[in-house]
Amino acid sequence: MSDLTSRLIVDERLPDTYGETVDRWWRPLARKIADWHRMTHAPIVVGVNGAQGSGKSTLCRFLQEALLPELGLTAVTLSLDDLYLPLAERQRMAQEVHPLFRTRGVPGTHDVAMGMALIDSLRAGARVLIPRFSKSADDRMPPQNWVECSVRPDVILFEGWCVGARLQDHSSLTAPINALEAQEDPQGIWRSHVNDALRTDYARWFSAIDHMVMLKPPSFDHVLANRILQEHKLREARPDSPAAMDDDAVKRFVSHYERLTRHMLIDLSPRVDVLIELDARQNPVHSRGLLF
Repeated sequence: MSDLTSRLIVDERLPDTYGETVDRWWRPLARKIADWHRMTHAPIVVGVNGAQGSGKSTLCRFLQEALLPELGLTAVTLSLDDLYLPLAERQRMAQEVHPLFRTRGVPGTHDVAMGMALIDSLRAGARVLIPRFSKSADDRMPPQNWVECSVRPDVILFEGWCVGARLQDHSSLTAPINALEAQEDPQGIWRSHVNDALRTDYARWFSAIDHMVMLKPPSFDHVLANRILQEHKLREARPDSPAAMDDDAVKRFVSHYERLTRHMLIDLSPRVDVLIELDARQNPVHSRGLLF
């Protein structure tokens, strides 16, 4: 394990055993990505899909800062979480389309035009400023907080919870999937708009992806449990944080993601180039598409 990998483990407050995860799973993935790049010798976009709490952001940091550079490749990470629409725009959607669009997360709440332009500019090697989003403020940060990328990357890691998702059959939208949909979207207006976004803007956006990686949890119930555990840790570390949520608030928030998460576990997992299955504690346990 390299010194840089050891430092990242400390920075991310990961257990010492995470080094084994890096060597066992992430290094083979880095070699796979390098193989993909060698096929084109041009910048490639690697989509990294993973439900909330699956570790996709941590994985991308290790790939970008340590593992891909070891293979002679430069990488940049573009996170779906940094491309949410500003609060004012989501408030407008809440008034004009449906109140549930006030909450960030689902397709329809991202700046797709900006995301597509960023990918095009990164491929071309143009100087770009990658936006940053403040979850505590629930709004886009001012441009002075954005991150500059002035080097043409070999690999663009495009990570996010619904990256690569496809629309659902219209018939599957009829019945609500949880209490949030039943009580706050009884006519299906919100979920239909989400599905239409996947059919149009997001389909064009995701078509820029050259290869897909998915971190797959055992079930949606595990996603919810891990998200609640994350919030407990946040409240312990920062009990006065205005962004902290109790368990009921977490359940309501995650309910916004439930329909599409369940859909992707079935629809996306067979289609990705590399599938990494996780156990209940978010540790990789099985893969498809990797050579060890």
